[in-house]
Amino acid sequence: MNSLFNIMHTLFDTVFDVLPILVIIFGFQLVIIRRPIPNLRKVLFGFIYVLLGLAFFLEGLEIALFPIGKLMAQQLTDPAFVYGRVDDVVQAMQWRDYGYVYLFAATIGFSTTIAEPALLAVAIKAKEVSAGAISIWGLRIAVAIGAGLGIALGTFRIVTGAPLHYFIIAGYIIVIIQTAFAPKTIIALAYDSGGVTTSTVTVPLVAALGLGLAATVPGRSALLDGFGLIAFTCLFPIITVMGYAQISEWRQKAARKRVQSTGE
Repeated sequence: MNSLFNIMHTLFDTVFDVLPILVIIFGFQLVIIRRPIPNLRKVLFGFIYVLLGLAFFLEGLEIALFPIGKLMAQQLTDPAFVYGRVDDVVQAMQWRDYGYVYLFAATIGFSTTIAEPALLAVAIKAKEVSAGAISIWGLRIAVAIGAGLGIALGTFRIVTGAPLHYFIIAGYIIVIIQTAFAPKTIIALAYDSGGVTTSTVTVPLVAALGLGLAATVPGRSALLDGFGLIAFTCLFPIITVMGYAQISEWRQKAARKRVQSTGE
């Protein structure tokens, strides 16, 4: 009964949040464009599905994903797990002792990014407009590697307590340098690839992991240190996608040179 009440409350909040979108869309269609909405019945059913899906998704986050992220952070930072024992006095853990945290962050970042529906949609469209020059799996793996590396580095920042802006500034300096040398056809796609990683699958788990880690690492504040992982998730795919394009371009040039030298 309590679960049903929570779902209904979440559904009510979702309706309240989506209502402005409905007002804007229907308002522009009927008042500004002054044309009837085609397939009105299908559109209304679609909005109902959206509302139900969002409500169940948000409730699922609270029931499953957020607790799992916090639990994994607690277990991976437990001295009994790290050292294999619990002494009366446990020495202060160093950043090197959190190796499994970095590994888990990298793998969860990679796997959730691969599963992102938004990334799949962008990769399919990129293949279509590039006439197959951009591979769907090549783009997805490049973005996923960047997200995994970024989240792993973000957890390292939480563990060490280093200032967030140092990492972000250094990362965007790399992006600016890469932008000057990367193929022009990939730059816009690379920047968009950083945004599509922060979608329905990745964000809940990454946020839960960051907050849980900051709550369990001694001396860290969930408010000050727990957030910021999403910024790493957005930044590093830009680097890896442009790097993927630069490596591909370099290999193509090397292959053409070999063909030319062989022909001569």
